[in-house]
Amino acid sequence: MKIHISEADGVPIYLQIVNQVKYLVASGRLSAGEELPPIRVLAERLLVNPNTVVRAYRELELAGVVVKRRTSGTYVSDAGSRLARRDRLKIIVQRIDALLAEARQMDIGLDEVMELVRDRDEAMQTQHAED
Repeated sequence: MKIHISEADGVPIYLQIVNQVKYLVASGRLSAGEELPPIRVLAERLLVNPNTVVRAYRELELAGVVVKRRTSGTYVSDAGSRLARRDRLKIIVQRIDALLAEARQMDIGLDEVMELVRDRDEAMQTQHAED
């Protein structure tokens, strides 16, 4: 499970973890029954306080994305294996918000961001067609 956090993102770190795990589940990269890294391991990997990971895992559990098994860890729940469309859209909106905030910090206008998005989409479609 690969998670990348950014302190310059403007989104709290625990929410970055939550959003990325939800994205991994929604995209099928994490499947039902798959174990998430132990709290201490993920905290060390991300260089964050273990309490941040605890909070993220708690949020994921409350959302029904993961289940905790007392002595064996945290796993993707069967119910969390596919997020509803509104949940997937919410994740995308949060990523767009972060992108726009970063673009504003770098003095890059909306038109230029949209042009970059279109260019990247075209490049990805071309790459997919070649594969």
